[in-house]
Amino acid sequence: MTERDYYEVLGVDRSATREEIRRAFRKLALQYHPDRNPGDKEAERKFKEAAEAYEVLGDEEKRARYDRYGKEGVAGRVRGFSSFDDIFSAFSDIFGEGLFGEFFGRMGRPEPEGVSLRCEVSISLEEAATGTSKTIRIRRNEPCTDCRGTGAKGGTAFAPCPACQGSGSVVQSAGFLVMRTVCGRCGGLGRVVKTPCQKCRGSGKVKSAADVTVDIPAGIEDGTRIRISGEGEADSPGGPRGDLFCHVRVEPHAHFVREGDDLLCEVPISFAQAALGAEIELPTLHGKAKVSIPRGTQGGDVIRLRGEGVPNMRTGRKGDLLARIVVEVPKKLTARQEELLRELAATEEAEVSPRRKGFLKWLSERLSSDGRTGDGGSKTRSE
Repeated sequence: MTERDYYEVLGVDRSATREEIRRAFRKLALQYHPDRNPGDKEAERKFKEAAEAYEVLGDEEKRARYDRYGKEGVAGRVRGFSSFDDIFSAFSDIFGEGLFGEFFGRMGRPEPEGVSLRCEVSISLEEAATGTSKTIRIRRNEPCTDCRGTGAKGGTAFAPCPACQGSGSVVQSAGFLVMRTVCGRCGGLGRVVKTPCQKCRGSGKVKSAADVTVDIPAGIEDGTRIRISGEGEADSPGGPRGDLFCHVRVEPHAHFVREGDDLLCEVPISFAQAALGAEIELPTLHGKAKVSIPRGTQGGDVIRLRGEGVPNMRTGRKGDLLARIVVEVPKKLTARQEELLRELAATEEAEVSPRRKGFLKWLSERLSSDGRTGDGGSKTRSE
């Protein structure tokens, strides 16, 4: 690949020791690594050049032939690195050590973000309107106290992962496509437990109960999801925790139905109250409110109480309470009540309401068009 002298490429003397050559290559690999120089073709070339030089000088036999005969002495003995993965695979013993290994070990796997959890909490409509705090108990994985989250029995050591030789990743190829993926054996850690912890069976985690406080804002709607940062699980020992997502369920109310920020309800009144008007008490989420029923109120009329609804979660502005009037007709009457109603019915024949007048006029016209007289008689049809 390169025409430059291999010692010059690594920046070492011809008398350099094997460890000096090793350190020189590590330094250059970190400097020109493709992850630190994305899209830089010159850095890519220098990275592969350093790898070729180290392949020769890092091997005692190849180095001796190179020192004696030059590049002709190692002709056919230097592999061609077609991809970065070839380099990583060839020198996994270097890429898995110390700080250098921590850098290369992250290749192919994302930074730890923790594991998110989900839960559900139920609240009343009153709590949704005012806001509240709920303490809920969840079960989540916590670091094992016996092994401090390592998964190894106390005092025992780890061994390099035999599947990835400690690199934390494996190379898979299919034709010309080469992929580097997280090692399935060690989960990307590059090491395995020799003697597993008995308590957690080598996982480093145990299920544990935890109490979490959820602050629920005023005006929250049914089905809203609240995020509690850092109350999930850690993906690895010492890593950051994920989040807890709490789904809020607002229980149905016995009297009110929520529509946006407004509350709807039905209020039954008597026929007399509707006709004569009255002062009544309407239920609200916070108690009762006195309202006036106007004379002549009809069934289906709506009374609006402003500001007696639910606050908007974003603006804080409260909606209204809409009370729909339902006129109740008594199913049983006393003798006196029936007498009074008959007297009222008698007066209604002469003093009908405008609405009833319109209905009677429509009925009269309809009967006339059907060939009947307005007074209930009928015309004679000739045969």
